[in-house]
Amino acid sequence: MISSRYAMLVIILLIIALIPTVIHSYIGATAIDGKSVQSIPSIFNNFMSTPSKRNAQWGKDIFDSEDWFERDYFDTQRTKIRLFVARSYNHKRLYHHPELALSYGEDLTNNNIIYTLEYPKIPIQILTNKDKSKLIAYTLLYDDELIRDPIMHQLGDSIRLLFNPRKPMTLFYVSQLVSHTKTPVEKSTAISILLSAIRSFRSQ
Repeated sequence: MISSRYAMLVIILLIIALIPTVIHSYIGATAIDGKSVQSIPSIFNNFMSTPSKRNAQWGKDIFDSEDWFERDYFDTQRTKIRLFVARSYNHKRLYHHPELALSYGEDLTNNNIIYTLEYPKIPIQILTNKDKSKLIAYTLLYDDELIRDPIMHQLGDSIRLLFNPRKPMTLFYVSQLVSHTKTPVEKSTAISILLSAIRSFRSQ
């Protein structure tokens, strides 16, 4: 038996515990910001694009996303940049090794994080294969904030989620075959396309 003098305290604690349960389990509340990756242009400067052949269900199955695309961008020299952008309320699906799905079968090395020179600086995760012939770069955007450490970010956001609806995270991912030149990674064509996509999306 619980003493009656603690009854009110117990009721208050139960109500506090019930709030996030109702918000996320019963209501499934999500915040809608009106943005969509579909607004990102299919043409950047002298690069035109074609959509990939993946069907809509693939993005739902792999990233739990209903707002995504994958395109191949080509310039007049036939330089090919693959751009994938997806939004999801299931953040782990986006940040937990997206290369396993998007660059399946590639023997990739997690090189480092670079920061763009523009302000605010954008943290970009860089991966390459053993012979450095392939460049992969991706970054994550949440509530207009570019995320360096998604795990720490999600832990920090967990308190807000106790009493607020979920917000979507956005993954920007590019890949490019590269020649062995001395062009710095941050000045590569892949990074240029990546930054253009981010700017376009954030401008909505």
